[in-house]
Amino acid sequence: MQQIRDAAPNDGRDETPNERSDRNWDELMQEFRVVQTGTQILAGFLVTLPFQARFTKLDAFEVTTYLVLVFLAAAVTLLALAPVALHRLLFRRGAKVVLVTAASRILIVCLALGSLLFGGVAMFVCDFVIGRTAGIVAGAGILVVVAVIWVVVPLILRRAKDESV
Repeated sequence: MQQIRDAAPNDGRDETPNERSDRNWDELMQEFRVVQTGTQILAGFLVTLPFQARFTKLDAFEVTTYLVLVFLAAAVTLLALAPVALHRLLFRRGAKVVLVTAASRILIVCLALGSLLFGGVAMFVCDFVIGRTAGIVAGAGILVVVAVIWVVVPLILRRAKDESV
C-alpha cells in the first residue's frame, strides 16, 4: 500500500514521525466515532421500521429502497469498525503509518457511503410520507448539500489557503 505523505511534515510541531502517526491516528479515531454514532442511529431507525403497522403499505420501490438502505447502513457500520480490527491485527508490528493511511482511506469511503445513506433515508421517508416526487427531490437535495459541504467548500478553502502562502 502506498503511503500518503503528511501534508505538512515541517509545520512547526516538535514531534517525531511516530508521535505524528499517533496524533493522526487519534484524530482519525475521533472522526470515526462521529461517523459510527450517526450511522448507528440511522441503522437503529431502519431496523425498527418493519415492526411498524404501516410498513406493510410499502410499494416495491419503497421495499427495495429500504433494503438498500439497510445494507448501506450495515456497510458503513462495518467499515467504520474496520480500523479497530486492523489496529488489533497490526498492533505492535510497527505499522502505524500504514494503519493511518488505510484508516484515512476507509473514512473517506465511509463518508461517501454515509452521504448516500443520508440522502436515501431522506428520499425513503419523504417518498412514504409525501410522495415519490418529494422523496426524489429530498434525496437529491441532501446529496447536493453533502457535495457542497464535503467537497466544494473544502476545495474552496484549500485553494484560498494555497493562494495565501
